[in-house]
Amino acid sequence: MGKRVFIITGEASGDVHGANLVKAMAAADPSLSFRGVGGRELQEAGVQLLWDAAEVAVVGLLEVARHLLTIARAFRLAINTLRTWQPHLLILIDYPDFNLLVARKAKQLGIPVMYYISPQVWAWRSGRVRTIRRCVDRMVVLFPFEETLYREAGVPVSFVGHPFLDAVTGRDREELGRRLALGSGGRPLVGLLPGSRQNEVRALLPIMLEAAASLARRMPHAHFLLPLASTIRADQVRPLLQGRALPLTVIEGRTHEAIQACELIVAASGSVTLEAAILDTPLVIVYKVHRLSYEIGRRLIRVKHIGLVNLVAGETVAPELIQDQVTAEGIVKEVMDILEDPGRQVWIRSRLEEVRRRLGSPGASVRAAEIALSLLGRPRT
Repeated sequence: MGKRVFIITGEASGDVHGANLVKAMAAADPSLSFRGVGGRELQEAGVQLLWDAAEVAVVGLLEVARHLLTIARAFRLAINTLRTWQPHLLILIDYPDFNLLVARKAKQLGIPVMYYISPQVWAWRSGRVRTIRRCVDRMVVLFPFEETLYREAGVPVSFVGHPFLDAVTGRDREELGRRLALGSGGRPLVGLLPGSRQNEVRALLPIMLEAAASLARRMPHAHFLLPLASTIRADQVRPLLQGRALPLTVIEGRTHEAIQACELIVAASGSVTLEAAILDTPLVIVYKVHRLSYEIGRRLIRVKHIGLVNLVAGETVAPELIQDQVTAEGIVKEVMDILEDPGRQVWIRSRLEEVRRRLGSPGASVRAAEIALSLLGRPRT
């Protein structure tokens, strides 16, 4: 029997990165068996799913409180799996409030812990570094500044680069439009990406659709793409689309292609902003949670930007609309300001190229897999 790996992620981007990690590990050692908490991507990679991450994926302090019973049930299942299945390695991906509790229990049980994709301790709640130092055997990080932070804090850490770099296809936008069955060029494609959590979609998609209707009146030939994260089903967004006569196509399972096909995207703040940077697509970032969550959060956050692409760039490459600024009118203004200014588009793409350079080189999943295999007792190549 091969060794057992338990993997936990709580959102769509982590689901994708986790799936790529599992594939790389399985390619190197086909005897491994995997169980986990995640989504469709992990399942298709060969992980036996014990809980659907979509049920626990929420953003905002108040929103988490509303889902505490569901999160508690998932936590009990995770702890029971540690005790009864006795994995040889626990891999945690982002989702820190849940995962760090699981890491504590794994440490008590003597199970090695690898944390892939760091909590944003550099942005808020830096005290979590102390918990990570106690409970995590190896941090595997995506940004070079994270490596410096953890090394200075005495945490074993490896920088592997960003796995989104492996998604770059090199195809042009017109070709991608044809692949997505949207015909040839000649019309701008604008992407709407309301997030990977259900509460994000409910908060942001109606505003995005209102903005799209206004943009369609100003740009009669425009077409809109709605790429769904792996944690969001088409039937969950269908009620929000009813009664809206928009030139819009819902895309499932082809998010990378959809982003790269677009002239510009409007995206919920998250890792998708880096995905857009890597795929050379200008973007507008939006962020909106319950007001109480926002008021608490803004007193804790220590960084100037909320968008990862802006944090990596060190400047505002993508406009950010936060909380009350997230209106149809605000989105339309930012979108048109970019689309009607070719010089600004050139500047944005030059800064996106610099962001890509700072993210390292392709092959992050393979490098992360080598670290995981070393924690399982296999020498690294």
